[in-house]
Amino acid sequence: MIPAAFDYVRAESAEEAISLIGQHGDESKFLAGGHSLVPLMKLRLAQPTVLIDIGRLTDLSYIRDDGDMIAIGAMTRHMDVENSDVLRQHAPLLAHAASHVGDPQVRHRGTIGGSICHSDSASDLPATTLALGATYVAQGPNGTREIAAGDFYQGFLTTVLAPDELLTEIRVPKMDGAGWSFQKFNRRAQDWAIVGVAAWRRNGDSGVGLVNMGSVPILASGVSSALSSGASIEDAAAQAAEGCDPTSDLNASVEYREHLARVLTRRALEEASAG
Repeated sequence: MIPAAFDYVRAESAEEAISLIGQHGDESKFLAGGHSLVPLMKLRLAQPTVLIDIGRLTDLSYIRDDGDMIAIGAMTRHMDVENSDVLRQHAPLLAHAASHVGDPQVRHRGTIGGSICHSDSASDLPATTLALGATYVAQGPNGTREIAAGDFYQGFLTTVLAPDELLTEIRVPKMDGAGWSFQKFNRRAQDWAIVGVAAWRRNGDSGVGLVNMGSVPILASGVSSALSSGASIEDAAAQAAEGCDPTSDLNASVEYREHLARVLTRRALEEASAG
C-alpha cells in the first residue's frame, strides 16, 4: 500500500529535532532508519502528518567506554554495534545479538535506538538490553532523564517516552567476566524470532531476557531468582515461561512458545555457565 500524505523536515541536531516535534505535535514522528515506521505507514497502521528525519544526527552515533558502563548513541547502526571492539570486549552479548538483526541491509541502515523505541517484543535488542540491565537516556524540552529498561516498555509498540522526547543514549553495564549466550529460534535465517533468549551469568548474578513471549520484552526474573537460590540450570529454566503471555499465530501456539522458552533458556544458561 501507499502511505497517507505527510510533510517532511530534516533535523540537524537533537535539539532541533525536539523543537520540531514540539512544533508539530503528537501527529509527528521521528524517522531514523525507517525499517519499523515505514512498513507501518504503508499498512496505514501509522499515519503521521509530519516526518522529522533524524537519520543524519551523527552526534548521536557513537560507542564509548564510560567507566563501568558502555554508552551507545541512539543513532548507532546495528552493524556498528555488531562490530564494535569496545562492545565485543565489555558487552559481547549485545554485539552478538546485533549480528542476528535482520539482514545486512537492515543492519547497515537500522539503528539501535529505533529498535528500542519501536518496542516490538519480537525484536532482539530490546530484550537483550533488558537482560543486561541497561538504562535509556531521553531528552525533551525540559532536559534529560534516565529510564531503566525494565520501566521503559509499556505495551505492544508503546513506551514511556513522551511525544516530545527523543531517545539519545543507551547505557549498558559492563559484563566483564560474565558468561553469556544468545539463542534465537526462527523458521528461516533473518526471520523474526519465534522465541529468543538473551542470558548472562557471573558469580551469583544473572539476567535472562525473552524475545516474543508477550506484548513487551520480558525479563525472566524467576529464572534468576531460582539460580541465586541454588536451583539447577534445568530447574531454573523451567521457570522461564512463568508470568509470560505469548500469543498464538501461524508460526507457533502458546504452548509451543512456552516450551521453546524453557528449552532455549536451558541452552543459554548452559552455554553461559560453560563460558
